[in-house]
Amino acid sequence: MSSNRYAIIRYQALDKCFRNKYCRFYMEDLIEACNEALYDFLGPNHEVKRRQIFDDIRFMESEQGWNIPLERIPDGKRVYYRYYKPFSINERPLSDDEMNILTQAVSTLNRFKGLPQFEWIEGLLANLEDKFYLRGNGDYVIGFEQNLDYLASKHLHFLFNAIVNKQVVHVDYQTFKGKSHTWDIHPYFIKQYNNRWFLFGRNNKYMDEIVTIPLDRIVTVESSSLPHIENKDIDFDEYFDDIIGVTIPKEAKKERVVLRFSPERFPYVESKPLHGSMRVVDRENGVVELNIIPNKEFEALLFSFGETVEVIEPQWIRETIKGKIEKLFKNYSTCADVVHISSLPLQRHSEMDENIDV
Repeated sequence: MSSNRYAIIRYQALDKCFRNKYCRFYMEDLIEACNEALYDFLGPNHEVKRRQIFDDIRFMESEQGWNIPLERIPDGKRVYYRYYKPFSINERPLSDDEMNILTQAVSTLNRFKGLPQFEWIEGLLANLEDKFYLRGNGDYVIGFEQNLDYLASKHLHFLFNAIVNKQVVHVDYQTFKGKSHTWDIHPYFIKQYNNRWFLFGRNNKYMDEIVTIPLDRIVTVESSSLPHIENKDIDFDEYFDDIIGVTIPKEAKKERVVLRFSPERFPYVESKPLHGSMRVVDRENGVVELNIIPNKEFEALLFSFGETVEVIEPQWIRETIKGKIEKLFKNYSTCADVVHISSLPLQRHSEMDENIDV
């Protein structure tokens, strides 16, 4: 959880103390109240110190905070704190900008209403709309690239709660080829890519690496009695910085990749960079440079551009793409056998299975 969210929990705890007219809250009482609130929300090991509470009070009294009407009342050698008039940070009117942001958030959340496992949004929206008088016209003005049926997956909500509650999960997994696996997973993060959701965590048998599990290949998932091991070394805000997609191949390293795009394709690529590291090297000839860890998703992205892209460097990626193009050419260089579609067996296949090791 970010430091901002820790702060919000502390501000709410302090506000509750300051509003209480019947108790005297000295500094040690404020510290205890904040620590209890943090424990209730986050569990142990989130205690705050005296200096942090002073900083919080200073912020709450500032214009950037809430301009709280706080008084410090001497009591011998000690001081206790309370509001000198009725006040709460939760009752301060929202600014126009804050109202606009909240209204946009409500409009976004409305898209999930009615989906299985997202029933909690109904109550949240009702409270927001009632408390802040937010009413929409019901018209959607933005579309998201998502598969609504897939969002309704029964596993998504369960895994989300497992991550929040730091609960190990027992997973039965089946590849597209029919191979089954059973694991105990310490779940840390969920991410969507290309209309699929992926779980990131550690396999209880192989705790030295992060594993990636597509949710649509999970057959069953339930809580495990194993003690949860916290993630203390992976920052998922940065974990995906060096890749396109979600998978990091074992022992892979970041490389300089140089691509050349056709004149027709280049303007689109320049306006929508392939990766945050992309840099235009030669605009006239459509050459760009990326610093990434190459993976299957990057390879699939290259093929999506068809004949409008060429790999210049590194040579091994160029040779890999060349080899697959030769196989592709071979597929189309002979006459195809005429086969009635109705006679073909239904198959599902994804290269992602070949790239995900757990």
